[in-house]
Amino acid sequence: MALTAIALCSRALLKLGADTIASFDEGTAEAEVAANLYPSVRDALLSSHPWNFATGQAQLARLTATPLADFDHAYQLPADFLRVLSAGIGGRGRGLPYRIHERRLHTDAEAVILSYVFRPDESAFPPFFDQALIARLAAEFCLPLTESTSRGELLFKLAEEEVRKARLIDAQQDVPEALEGFPLVEVRG
Repeated sequence: MALTAIALCSRALLKLGADTIASFDEGTAEAEVAANLYPSVRDALLSSHPWNFATGQAQLARLTATPLADFDHAYQLPADFLRVLSAGIGGRGRGLPYRIHERRLHTDAEAVILSYVFRPDESAFPPFFDQALIARLAAEFCLPLTESTSRGELLFKLAEEEVRKARLIDAQQDVPEALEGFPLVEVRG
């Protein structure tokens, strides 16, 4: 079952024993804390790992303005961009030297394929990620709502365990990358 941002925050609030919310702007302390913390906690968790459901590739649009130094071309990053995984050319999503500067990708290549972590809609979150995010939100909401540092520390430990489990499940949905161009292997023939 796909959860909304409000449902994710409400479940985190339930873990704290706090009242649930129906909207981010309902005027309660719970709604204010959730509205202020949810976007940054969600984006931090999404960008902390190359989640299979939140990674994609895009052909970047080249900008007319050129970088001042080091590279020949600048490219516009996608609107939902959170973090670069790699960049490539010619049908490959990796192997290209680049730098992210002022929310633009700088490189010498004439065309760029970007592999990146993006911000998907909450309805695309798999259940294992929902649980990790709910646990992290509960930990983040704890101090402002309960003022209990010991409870907050416990919730952060539980959240880290949920994130670890989610990463493990996510990693099992992909073939491990093989080593390419490793000099020690090449020497052995």
